[in-house]
Amino acid sequence: MTSQHDSFACAGFHATRFSRRHALKVGGLGLLGLTMPGLLRAEATKKGPPARAKSVVFLYQFGGPSHLETFDMKPDAPEGIRGLHKPMSSNVPGIQVSERLPRVAKITDRVTLIRSVHHTMKNHNSASYYALTGHAPPVDDIRLKDSIELFPAYGSVVDHLAPVSGEIPSFVAYPYVIRDGSVTPGQHASFLGKVHDPFLFTQDPNSPDFSLPELTLPANLSHERLAQRRELQKVIDAQSRLIEYSATAKGLDDYYTKALAMLHSTKLREAFNLSAEPEKIRDSYGRHTYGQSCLLARRLVETGVKFVTVYFSDSIGGQSTASGGWDTHGFNNTRMFPIMEKRHLPITDQTLPVFLEDLDQRGLLETTLVLWMGEFGRTPKVNANISRDHWPQCYTVLLAGGGVKRGFVYGASDKHGAYPAENPVRPDDLAATVFHLLGIDPHTEVRGVGNRPILISEGNPISGVIA
Repeated sequence: MTSQHDSFACAGFHATRFSRRHALKVGGLGLLGLTMPGLLRAEATKKGPPARAKSVVFLYQFGGPSHLETFDMKPDAPEGIRGLHKPMSSNVPGIQVSERLPRVAKITDRVTLIRSVHHTMKNHNSASYYALTGHAPPVDDIRLKDSIELFPAYGSVVDHLAPVSGEIPSFVAYPYVIRDGSVTPGQHASFLGKVHDPFLFTQDPNSPDFSLPELTLPANLSHERLAQRRELQKVIDAQSRLIEYSATAKGLDDYYTKALAMLHSTKLREAFNLSAEPEKIRDSYGRHTYGQSCLLARRLVETGVKFVTVYFSDSIGGQSTASGGWDTHGFNNTRMFPIMEKRHLPITDQTLPVFLEDLDQRGLLETTLVLWMGEFGRTPKVNANISRDHWPQCYTVLLAGGGVKRGFVYGASDKHGAYPAENPVRPDDLAATVFHLLGIDPHTEVRGVGNRPILISEGNPISGVIA
């Protein structure tokens, strides 16, 4: 197996690779008058692949769903590896899912399952950063913290390279800021600048009084007065040279401009008006935070938002069966994974099928890429506490719409679900696939800390899943 050092490049490697390749280019083209800045501008304007997806909805399953209890069951494995639940046939011959996902079984003809995703990060924050950015962290450490040195979220890259014009944000994330102890890195724009941060909110879409004060002006403040105050702010910034000397403030001017446009958008405010949806539709998605968050994602896609990230939970999970992510530690129960049986699987079986069906019936699924994944899977061997531990060596990711095949399985795990047996896929390749389907060259270069040129992805698009 390839070592972590060989497989996962760090920012320093990006810079070395860039210097060698581009030095040769500049050396050969310098006589024609094409300087390094000119070359960079020329590369920045290169056309990407044809866009298959107009939008992406990233349903992030924080905590690490067990592939063995969802989409890659091993009923013939020995006791201690196979789960307590049985597999059931789906509406696609040869594809089975958990018997606890009967509704999901009926929409398997709309999805691709990748059963061979793998990496080496065993801590939630490290592995989640990898999942949210497509770049391996410099260390696999529970203490990994957010830093400007680390890579930006997918949506921030999209906002930087292929933004939505006008009053609609390119990137929206909600309803949590996720953390395992410290805030998980990879949720914002990092070195791309604050202007490419997501429009983030943490209000519960399932709340009866759900609203976004961020999109509402105080009664005594008109748009005209607000714009005048912004002009005053620009004068103050120029006098204090704040923009020039403060890394924190970099991009704030454009950020304020974008915020003003959103404040002026009736279309955007209406997208957040979930009360406009029929009660039957709201009920079908599920009257819980995740269900209403997915319904809101559909409304945002309809409005023109390009990248939507919905976090399943703000935490990895714990000993509660009423809240938390997909982590299954801590129960010490004779019945395996009570939180999955009472929370994770019922919510998934209600909301995911309704979301995909709703997109499909509205003609949106063809141009909306849905990505359902966590940071890793779970150990094939059940531990002494009747649970499964972290297992990044092999797990399953679900894709739907946006140019991927329907009713398809890519890759395979071995007989115990422990390691890839066919077509191994890294998170880097998932990232490259997302960008490719959006019409963005996954090997586009952006500028990192210290103005270093780095690639938005070190992976390659997974051609086998593209329709």
